[in-house]
Amino acid sequence: MQKELKANPMYQFLSVLTIASTVGLQGWLILFNNFAVEMAHLDGHHIGVIQSIREIPGFLTFLVIFVILLVREYRVSALSILFLGLGLMATGWLPTFYGLILTTLISSFGFHYYETTNQSLTLQYFKKDISPWVFGKLRSLAAASSIVVGVIIYCIKPYLSFIQMYMLIGGAVAVAGLWGFLRDPSQTDIAPQRKRLIVRKKYWLYYFLTFMAGARRQIFIAFAVFLLVKKFQFSVQDVTALFVINNAVNYFLSPWIGKWIIRFGERKVLSLEYFSLIFIFLAYAVVDSKLIVAFLYILDHIFFNFAIAIKTYFQKIGDPRDIAPSMAVGFTASHIAAIVIPALGGLLWIVDYRIPFVMGAVFSLISLIAVQQINIPKHQLNEK
Repeated sequence: MQKELKANPMYQFLSVLTIASTVGLQGWLILFNNFAVEMAHLDGHHIGVIQSIREIPGFLTFLVIFVILLVREYRVSALSILFLGLGLMATGWLPTFYGLILTTLISSFGFHYYETTNQSLTLQYFKKDISPWVFGKLRSLAAASSIVVGVIIYCIKPYLSFIQMYMLIGGAVAVAGLWGFLRDPSQTDIAPQRKRLIVRKKYWLYYFLTFMAGARRQIFIAFAVFLLVKKFQFSVQDVTALFVINNAVNYFLSPWIGKWIIRFGERKVLSLEYFSLIFIFLAYAVVDSKLIVAFLYILDHIFFNFAIAIKTYFQKIGDPRDIAPSMAVGFTASHIAAIVIPALGGLLWIVDYRIPFVMGAVFSLISLIAVQQINIPKHQLNEK
């Protein structure tokens, strides 16, 4: 079965673009905090504002429904990767607060529009009993890509400037986007997607869980690495080494997470994630050990992969024709809080850096309570 899936043109297409997306995102994450502190001389408030602005394209992902009226969905994926690469290439040339706002917006449009179309295409082209494994395998490929880009940055940092590193990484991502634009992995037997905005009452739990996941993830993205750099003085090499270790773990673990979702179901897997994150966020707020905070970062990223189950939950309860518009609406929902929380967290960081992490623990508790409402009818569970 796995051989047949790997020969699937859409699987190959999504694999290449997912690798490119991960290279771009990880390159941005590894370099951003040090670039912002060392070259742009920014503080926690600036970081929070930039992270909030970074989520505006995520909030606007619902507009992808109107884009696919003009451009086929898989081509939107490829163009998104191209924009991600171009944004990265420009970043090193603009080491100012407003320069980082501009380049972050360009890159973010690319990253977020790829993510929503990637999720949509995966749910459309792979059956309910296979899609968790596909999501897990793509996460595994992403982890492997993160290791490669992490090792590269670790090795070239002593020899290249920030400008040169951003140009190298962004250029590679842009080339992958051009490659994808020249491919046609589509099939004719896929349910046609409704090309309009759809918000349905029966999908409320999917919307809510996605919304809360967006809030939690922004606290992690905006402040976990910043905590490592600001409080624990992690260098670029330290952060890169941590990313490599983290992604080595996730390379082997991600396909298993997909299998666990198939075996145990979405409610149990998500319950484990949210229960664990309560303690992880609280630990961020109190630990003073560089080793322990690095371990927390790795655990946090492992549980992030469990969020696959939110998307496969929708696949089991949703109309197949609603996948593309619902993934776009879900992505928008996840970024409503994400726009506000990094900026708010940046202000709260000034008061006490622990407050954003306590907020993350509270959000995890709310999600744990909500996820108990998952109830998939047997006839939908058994449908392929």
